[in-house]
Amino acid sequence: MPGSGSLPKNILLVKTSSLGDVIHNLPVVSDLRAHFAGVGIDWVVEESFADIPRLHPGVRDIIPVALRRWRKRLWSPATWAEIGAARHQIGAREYDAIIDTQGLLKSAWLARLARGPRLGHHADSAREPLAARFYDAGLFVPRTLHAVERNRRLAAAALGYSPGPELDYGLPRQAENQHSLTVVLLTATSRADKLWPEAHWVSLGRALARRGLTPLLPGGNPLERQRALRLASQIPGAQAIPPMCLADLARLLAHARLAVGVDTGLSHLAAAVDTPIVALHTATDPGLTGVLGQGWVRNLGGKGQVPTVQEVLNQIAHFLPRSASA
Repeated sequence: MPGSGSLPKNILLVKTSSLGDVIHNLPVVSDLRAHFAGVGIDWVVEESFADIPRLHPGVRDIIPVALRRWRKRLWSPATWAEIGAARHQIGAREYDAIIDTQGLLKSAWLARLARGPRLGHHADSAREPLAARFYDAGLFVPRTLHAVERNRRLAAAALGYSPGPELDYGLPRQAENQHSLTVVLLTATSRADKLWPEAHWVSLGRALARRGLTPLLPGGNPLERQRALRLASQIPGAQAIPPMCLADLARLLAHARLAVGVDTGLSHLAAAVDTPIVALHTATDPGLTGVLGQGWVRNLGGKGQVPTVQEVLNQIAHFLPRSASA
């Protein structure tokens, strides 16, 4: 806590979802470790995204919750048993600071289950203003900042330090991937208005294949898998990748030459492991939630804007092999 005169020894971060939001919170761990040597950092996160904080060596314990699943089975005794176990785990340790960077009622409720000072967004900057009533102190962070910087500034204000200029997601990174011949095409997103036209993906994939590259198309749920198979069947040499856990997807991205993706959490994961990434925005403002990293990143498009295939090729031209295949 600011002004407490002692260094924090135990900190709890609350950022449960979604995938992109969880990735955006990783630099907070790096900042805390840089400013408070030996600090123990725990993290409350949705079970389906727990692989991401597990990849950061600065996270001590993961406390998984399943709010999304619990809501669907609220009257099940098994659900209440899981809720009770999660409450016990969250409250098991005394914390010097509990920092909720999500600013939602659900995350504020989880923060209230922990023992220690609870800090989060002020009502004027929280995504759900009522969440501020659950905190011992609400801190204002401008909404106009990128989501990564909002997280970093909130934690810094909570503990009285200034975040440095370096952005460190703390994930294992592939140092040399310029000789890789794989390109990951991230075609799936949870919102239909964020999708890039399939004809564009086919044209891009064929252009990459002509340069001797192998497009890889991950697909998780059945709908995404069908899309990946459909697109791969129209692109020479392309491969539709079977469902993978997030840790394996991080490794796949880290070993790729580059990635092109829609506004989805996996595009942010590519940036976090320093893989060159072009993010395609059709319904969101990249200034607030676009890909952000220390490596080479580009955001194209915006609300109501659909990037063209040629715009993508222009951006990635210097990553493509010089010689074309037959």
